[in-house]
Amino acid sequence: MDDLTFSAMMEMQRELWQAHRDKWTPLDPDHGRERLLYLFEETGEVISILKKKGNVAVVTDPAVRSHFLEEWSDVLMYLTDTLLCYGVTPQEIAQAYRSKHERNMNRDYTGEYRSKYED
Repeated sequence: MDDLTFSAMMEMQRELWQAHRDKWTPLDPDHGRERLLYLFEETGEVISILKKKGNVAVVTDPAVRSHFLEEWSDVLMYLTDTLLCYGVTPQEIAQAYRSKHERNMNRDYTGEYRSKYED
């Protein structure tokens, strides 16, 4: 199996929304914040697995790992929905991600932290 692209993830979420469009809110800016809140709720479920089962179980127990990955998939789905609500294209998020990575590769995290939080 290969990796998912932003394009594929967005298309899958559009397809899922189409299948439930009579019950689900639209993928538009008015509902973007709602999708983001669901993303945080799902992130809490990931955290709950880590708290209840522990780090080692996520790596060694197939059932725990499966549940962990399922919840992470929910996080990614709501993240993708949020991007769709705001009309973000796969190309835009890919470019922003690459730019941020490049910036982070050259950052002085210690210096930035010091100047921000120390007197």
